[in-house]
Amino acid sequence: MEFAPDQPRWRQVAAVLRQRVADGTYAAGTRIPSVIQLQEEFGIAGATGQKVHRALREEGLIYTEPGLGSFVAKSPEGGSPTG
Repeated sequence: MEFAPDQPRWRQVAAVLRQRVADGTYAAGTRIPSVIQLQEEFGIAGATGQKVHRALREEGLIYTEPGLGSFVAKSPEGGSPTG
């Protein structure tokens, strides 16, 4: 991925993940890439990957289950993982 120089990388990666949720690449209830997988795919730092996850959680797009990973919320608009 070629990063735009005028926008933080975490925002650009978050936009890619949002698009993947919107187009069905990551369906509701499915796991999204871990921070380590984001590092490998996008060539970003671990802290940057954590910012991506944090932002998507705050938006209600994903939720994290400790020990299992992060998943697409059942109803991304409402932010509730239970629908």
